[in-house]
Amino acid sequence: MVNYTNRVMTAIESAMGHEIAWPDRQERAVNSAHFAGLGFSGCIGLVDGTLLNFAGPPASFMILVLADPRSPCFSSVLMGLGYLFFFFLCARMPGSCHDLTCLRRSSLWGRLGSAQLFDNGQYLLGDNGYIPLDRLVCSYKRTGDDMDKVDFNTCIAHARVAMSTALEF
Repeated sequence: MVNYTNRVMTAIESAMGHEIAWPDRQERAVNSAHFAGLGFSGCIGLVDGTLLNFAGPPASFMILVLADPRSPCFSSVLMGLGYLFFFFLCARMPGSCHDLTCLRRSSLWGRLGSAQLFDNGQYLLGDNGYIPLDRLVCSYKRTGDDMDKVDFNTCIAHARVAMSTALEF
């Protein structure tokens, strides 16, 4: 199992430098047009994290993986951004890290406001594991009885499900 884990993580790390690239202006416009059909004009992609569980302590790859103190397993968080294809991946955080912590510690964090990554009015769409930023629209953590917030969260959930199916490996 450790051998398979090493091979998968090595492939992810390798692809990050060669196959995974931020969309250019034309690709961002195409992505934005797709999301506009779901009510999110200007959205160029989704951001989310997923937990990668390992059978045991990983042997020899360059990713920091620590035991999750709440769980008896070893794991890492894979944070991905994309639509139709991944355009940013970060797999260097231990499984106990929150999605927002992964984003803050990624190389993308300091560049989120960059004009090279986004055109005017463009942003990413995230779940409530993140915080709203100039370039990141998130669902509400607490909606209470506010039906506008409930409806907004439902719209985000529908858009994320509809668009994330294109990101399957």
